[in-house]
Amino acid sequence: MKPAVQAVRSGAGDEGVKTLIALIDELIVVVSEENAELAKGLPASRSKQLDDKNRLAGLFEQRVAECAARTASLDVQDRMLREQLMERILNLRLAMDENLLRLRAAIEASNRRIEAVMQAIREQIASVSPYGSGGRRAARAMSCGTNVQA
Repeated sequence: MKPAVQAVRSGAGDEGVKTLIALIDELIVVVSEENAELAKGLPASRSKQLDDKNRLAGLFEQRVAECAARTASLDVQDRMLREQLMERILNLRLAMDENLLRLRAAIEASNRRIEAVMQAIREQIASVSPYGSGGRRAARAMSCGTNVQA
């Protein structure tokens, strides 16, 4: 048995699970804050929580990878602690599902704004361009008089 797994199973497991629960709680708070900001219609790139979310998600992914590689274990003897962990994981999943939907909506809104700006630019350029839609110089109508007096 690897030392890390042994340490987790020999009583440090409960502390490891409590640390993981605290990490999940912090991640839920950050994701929920971001969801609230996105619900206000703010662009995804302006989210204040982005750095914190990425940092916490990285730590969570690392912990999950350790468990998958069996260098850490989440064997918990305390039933209440195990239920807390499962509840937090479910809450994190719900918050992340909402976050995914809101991020997609924010990206779509940003794309619509970009397209509206690009369309306005195209229209403005077309109205002042000396070229027609076929790429040829557009002839402006001019009036010429032959009745010139000196």
